[in-house]
This record gives sequence, C-alpha cells and structure tokens, in this order.
Amino acid sequence: MNRDSDKGKILISRTLIWIAVQIVLLLLIIVRLYYLQIYQADRYTTMADDNRISMRLLIPPRGEIFDRNGKILAGNRQNFQVMIVAEQTNSVDETLKRLQKIIPLNQEEQQCVKEEVQQYRRFVPIKIKDRLNWDEMSRISLAMVDLPGIIISDNLSRYYPYGQQTAHLLGYVASVSEQDLKRDNDPLLEVPEFKIGKDGLEKQFEQKLRGVSGHLKLEVNAVGRVMQEIEKVDGVPGEKLQLSIDARLQKKAYELYGDDSGAAVLVNVDTGEILAFVSTPSYDSNDFVNGVSHKIYNNLLSNERSPLLNKVIAGQYAPGSTFKMIVALAALEEGIINKDTKIYCSGRMQLGNHFFHCWKHHGHGALNVVEALQHSCDIFFYEVAQKLGIDKIASMARRFGLGQLTNLELAGEKRGLIPDKEWKRRVRGENWQIGETLIAGIGQSYVMTTPIQLAMMTAKIANGGYEVTPTFLKINHFDPQKKKKISIKSEYLNLVKEGMCAVVNRPNGTAYLAHFDINGQKMCGKTGTTQVKRITMKERQKGIVSQDDLPWKYRNHALFVGYAPADYPKYAVAVLVEHGGGGSSKAAPIGSKLLQEALILDKEVQ
Repeated sequence: MNRDSDKGKILISRTLIWIAVQIVLLLLIIVRLYYLQIYQADRYTTMADDNRISMRLLIPPRGEIFDRNGKILAGNRQNFQVMIVAEQTNSVDETLKRLQKIIPLNQEEQQCVKEEVQQYRRFVPIKIKDRLNWDEMSRISLAMVDLPGIIISDNLSRYYPYGQQTAHLLGYVASVSEQDLKRDNDPLLEVPEFKIGKDGLEKQFEQKLRGVSGHLKLEVNAVGRVMQEIEKVDGVPGEKLQLSIDARLQKKAYELYGDDSGAAVLVNVDTGEILAFVSTPSYDSNDFVNGVSHKIYNNLLSNERSPLLNKVIAGQYAPGSTFKMIVALAALEEGIINKDTKIYCSGRMQLGNHFFHCWKHHGHGALNVVEALQHSCDIFFYEVAQKLGIDKIASMARRFGLGQLTNLELAGEKRGLIPDKEWKRRVRGENWQIGETLIAGIGQSYVMTTPIQLAMMTAKIANGGYEVTPTFLKINHFDPQKKKKISIKSEYLNLVKEGMCAVVNRPNGTAYLAHFDINGQKMCGKTGTTQVKRITMKERQKGIVSQDDLPWKYRNHALFVGYAPADYPKYAVAVLVEHGGGGSSKAAPIGSKLLQEALILDKEVQ
C-alpha cells in the first residue's frame, strides 16, 4: 500500500515539473513574441519593407547652357531608345533579326546586346539602340506585335546644336568612370545612364549643371521584379548657365578657318568677356555623349592637326612680330628710344661673326618706332632688344600677362614661356647669349605664348593699359571705376597704338590689305610670322625655295592681333593659323572679318 502511495506521489511530482517547464517555455515564447512584435516592431517592419520596396534615383534634367543672347549652346532633347526584355522573348536572336529589318543594326551592336543579356537577369530591359528618330520609332511601334520583348523608352540626352563649332569651349558629357566615382561620392554617379561633364565648361561647372536627384519608390518581388510604383519624387533641374559667347561670332570665326588649322579668340577689352573662342580642326561633342566609337576616336588621335587639343589655351607658339609691341613699350619706358628716335635698317646687322637679317632683304632705311611697327622691321627691334637686355623685355611681357596663366574657366591652360637669364641658368645650366636676346626681340627664340595670352595683351594695350581678366560668363553690370591700371605711361601706349593703326591703315603697312572702314570705324593690329623650320642650303639645291614647297607641318605659323574700333576700342582679337605661311596673308584677313562682324552686330543691336 505504501509503495503504491509513493509511486503516486512521484508521478504527481513529475507531472507538476513537466507542467512547470511547459509554463516556463510558454512564458519565454510570449516574452520573445512581445519583444519581436511590440518592442522591435519598428525595426522589423523596416527590414520587411526593405525586402519588398526598392528605391531608385531619378536623374534630374541637366542645366542648359546659353549664349549671351539666349541661344542654346548645350541643351537636352528627348532621346528615344529601343530596348529588349529577354524573358518576354522566345529567342533574343530571332527578335533582333526581325528588328534589323526595321532599323539598321550592325554586328557589333547585336553582340553587345547579347553579352548584356547574359550579365543581367532576364526581366531587366537591355538597351539595343538610342537616338532613334521619329520615323524609326514609329515603324517599331507599328511592328511591335511581331517583336516580342521589344519596348520603347524615352529620356533626356545632352545635345550640342553647334557641334564642332563649340566643342573646345563646351567640352562634352559622358558616362561615369571608376576614377569619377573615387573623386565624387554623389549617389547619382552610380545610376547606369547618368552622364557627367568630362571636358570644357561641362566639366568646369559640373556641380551647378548636375542638379539634385529625385527618387522612385517601387514594390518588387523576391527576385527584384517590379510589381508596382508606390511613390515618385522629381529631382531639381541643374542651374542654367549664360555665357559671354555670341553664337553668331562663334560660328563666323569657325567658318573663317575653312580647312586651315589654328585658333582664334575675340574679347571685350574692358570686361574680358569672351565672345568667340575657336580651335580648329575640331570634333563633334555629340559623338562623345553616348560613347565615341573606336574608329572616330582613333582618327582624332592620329590627325596631325591635333583636333583634340584646345589650341586657344594649350597651344604654345612663338608670338613672332606680335611681340614687338612689348619690346617697344620696354624700350620707351627705359628711355632707349622716344617717338623721334630713328634706327637705320640696311637689311642686316652683324653681331660677332653672325649676321641677323630683316625680312626685307634690302632694308627699310631709317625708321622711328611707329614706322618700325608699321613695316615690322626686324633690324629696328634687334637693335632695341640688344640695348634693353632680355630681363627688361621679360619684365614688360609679364606685366601684360605673357607667360602666365589667365585663370580662364577651363582646365588645361598652359603658361607658355617668357625666358630671362635666371631661367636659362636654372633650367638649362647655361648663360644667356646676346644673340638670343636679338631673336627674342622679334618674338622667337625661347619665347612661347598662347593665343588667349596674346588676345589679353592686345586688350590691355587697346583699353589704355588696364588689367582685364578673361571670362566665359556674361557680365550684366560692369563698373569701370574698379579697373586697375598697369604701371605703364599712357604716352608710350599711345605711340604703340599709333604704330598698330599704321600697320593696318597706311598703304605700306603689313596688314593694309585687311583694313576696313565701317562708318568711320577702323581696325588696328599687328601681323606676325614665326619660323618653324629653316630651309637649308641643301634643300634649296633640291628646289625647296619657299614655304609652299615644304610639308605642311614645317611651314611658318601665321599670327595677327588687333582691336577695333581704333578710336574707342571695344574688341580685341588674336588669330593663329598653324603653318599658314604669312601673318598678313592668312591670319590678318580672319581677324579683320571677325572684328567687322562684331561691329556690324553691334550696329544691329543699336
């Protein structure tokens, strides 16, 4: 009896323990559920949403770029794209073959589509071709029943209406690279179709032009397929940019070059606003927007005329006789010459055992500084340079901005070179020679400048010796009281300006054939010709006696700088024609026509 009683007690005890364990386990489950569903509710709700909601950035419209009169230089246009969704086709190859009968598709394009189909999930749309015209899009739309998997989408694509005429000015936009991602942490750069400025003003003003992204909230399933759109917030468009450029003058400058290679820049002498900025030959910015082809890019790289080089700011050339105004100003300031000083030119001068020749073999006779500029007499400036010394010449050149960056709103600008004694000792480990001073006196030897520097030098001479900084941005309010004077006497500048006016407007001036008179408005300027390769005696014996007999790359460069109107200067121009021969025959006519166009347009506005 007692034994049965003990067994009963043990059973009851075990039962109670089991029930207690179950109750504890139940309590633990209840506590855990409370913790997960109540205390951690917000966290797990967010995690669940992350599993079913996808956030996508929306590319904002890029800011447009306008000329000073409101004409679009860089804009956005609707871009129709044909795309394919692999899972909606029976065969990607078959769909592409059918599509090829409607729009042209080369083998490279088809292969690219097939490779991308393999890389992405089959429900992801793959671009086949973009920039479809209206006719192509219409034909595809009509044939859509027979094109399984084909869809048409549209977005905005950057467009440059002036193409080659503004390429070196505006640059272009293109796809984001790995280097771009390292430099910029904006999430927009990770959007596949996003483009950023790669060159020119597009790159310089990238942050302003980019805008702020919008976003799209989508519900997706477990494999990422979009089920429905939940929310859409548009981005903020990029800022609009108004330039100082006049599209009409830009077009005129580019057309004036024809097949010639070179650079031209036209500026306002008071404000520094750039109205025309051309480097030729050029490239089409539109070719780079969606990825330039290997063929086009290789042709650009192999072209001996360097179409990718911005020659206005990065082309470095001996200024030739356009440098003679600097030498004249230095000589006047040092008292080596005055307005009445005359130097005799017999056609050559001797220094030691070496003869230095004037371009006019029989000489110019006795000339003062105005006449020396008018006739571009080399002997006059050899003599003056020898008395001055290279350091005095270099000092005056730097005062007028030569050999220095202009701080223009473009990357890649070169300094050029204004040599002096210290430079040669430091860089070449040699002493400066007197003969080098003579050659520098006519803008050759080691002297190197850029076309933008020559334009600003001319502007400073024309405006009476005031500092001026070039800019691509339109200036709406200019305060002449804030102008800063260069340390140079006005009487010296006036003599040099008189010489520049004689160059163009006196019958024997080197640029007389380029002169004009528009209702009393005339041009003043200076021609320049710089030697690239000397014709040797051996070459002369073979019949190579003139520049035209040389290969293009060995011919002389032609230069011209000028301003107009002569009495109240407003515009300054610098023109370079690479291997163009003579400054008077090639460069001066371009400068003259460009200044004429600017004056005519001014009259139309009035």
